Amino acid sequence: MGRRPTHRQTAVKMMTGMSGKPEQATENEVAEPVAEKRTKPRKSALKAQLGEVVLLSGGNPQIAKGYGAAPVQAYIAAMPGWKSDVGRRLDAIIERTVPGARKAVKWNSPFYGVGEQDQGWFLGFHCLTTYVKVAFFRGASLSPVPPGASKQKEVRYLDIHEGELDEAQFAAWVKQASQLPGEKM
Repeated sequence: MGRRPTHRQTAVKMMTGMSGKPEQATENEVAEPVAEKRTKPRKSALKAQLGEVVLLSGGNPQIAKGYGAAPVQAYIAAMPGWKSDVGRRLDAIIERTVPGARKAVKWNSPFYGVGEQDQGWFLGFHCLTTYVKVAFFRGASLSPVPPGASKQKEVRYLDIHEGELDEAQFAAWVKQASQLPGEKM
């Protein structure tokens, strides 16, 4: 009794035309069907097809990359619960403090800059489970320095928990940050 060919050998024979038809199992051999792998589409893909916003880890909205006010407003509208109000307030303070600020959504986060696109960004924010994290890309140069440290020398963070936004201090940081060289990303 000879050795039975492997599935790979059988497939190679079939593809190269060495056999006009698939090999049949003999009396003593049992044909093993090759299981067809069935994959279900991800829930996030289904939601995206339906036009629903997908919330990523920590409740951060998944918004397509885009430039201008529209993608930023879509991001803010998709922020869950109280964070959406914080997002609206941050956006309003930035607009009031830096008229004509450039806006974009990149890497599922709103970014704000001044001048031409190649001049970089001064601020971005992101939703996490219990707070909104604001990144000042040249935050080490602000006075007073925002409280959150970073692994990057120049970056400083402000974590905003529900009911904790100090609008006057945030506006002062935004004004200072907008006057510094932007971070190119």
